Amino acid sequence: MLQMANSICAEQALSVEFDAVIFNSHSLPTQRFSVIVLPPSLHSEGYISPDIELIDWLKKQHSQGGVLASACAGAFILAATDTLSNRSVTTHWGLSELFYQQFPDISLDTHQILIDHGDVISAGGMMSWLDLGFELVTKYTSVSVMRQLGKRLVVDTAPREQRFYQQFNPSLLHNDTAIIAIQQAMNVRFAESLSVKWLAEQANLTERTLQRRFLKATGYNPNQYLQRLRVQKACDFLESTQFSFDWIANQVGYEDSSACRKVFIKTMGLTPREFRARFS
Repeated sequence: MLQMANSICAEQALSVEFDAVIFNSHSLPTQRFSVIVLPPSLHSEGYISPDIELIDWLKKQHSQGGVLASACAGAFILAATDTLSNRSVTTHWGLSELFYQQFPDISLDTHQILIDHGDVISAGGMMSWLDLGFELVTKYTSVSVMRQLGKRLVVDTAPREQRFYQQFNPSLLHNDTAIIAIQQAMNVRFAESLSVKWLAEQANLTERTLQRRFLKATGYNPNQYLQRLRVQKACDFLESTQFSFDWIANQVGYEDSSACRKVFIKTMGLTPREFRARFS
């Protein structure tokens, strides 16, 4: 990607050249870099417990003016460098629960594909290294170089949001069996009117206790959880059927399709029509 950017820079008479060096944490180079990219990984050990030598090296590079950039799980290593104080970061939405557990004081925004703070950049999903690459090319060259690069790679360079691709897959591994039973009931009866009072009765809990334990276990209050569950069911219908959105809204528990549409847009960042056009 950077080699192609170099070619475009030469064509546009820009005196910029990217020189990429690939290395691992066991052979850290001594020279200073303009940018250090922490890539995605399928192996959790490398990013959950990064080598302390790597973290110290990254801190030194940052203190010397190097930009620290991460894609997907690389955000865990980025967070370990202590460069994210009072700043938000993104990673793959599926890693958000693990990230919260490891770095509860860092602001995580998995709605975003890319967040650029200037000296620290993070990108979301496994393939978000493309978005990160385009951002770096723009940063050191120009928008015209980036657009031309996108055309050559046949990749859309228009802004995206990670929430377009998010799926609601709530965890059932939190060990609160009463809340698990409620989640399972909600997954079956999501289209019904489920009051907090009714849910509390099913679990033999007070409403206040239910609210507290449900939020602790899932990260949502019961109403937010039900709303998010319904939106996911609507996404499934939009992807797999050609039924109208009015019909879908009714199937997932909304009598008023316009209310469902508002919740859908707020949650997914796309209208139902745009979502279907993109993913069906």
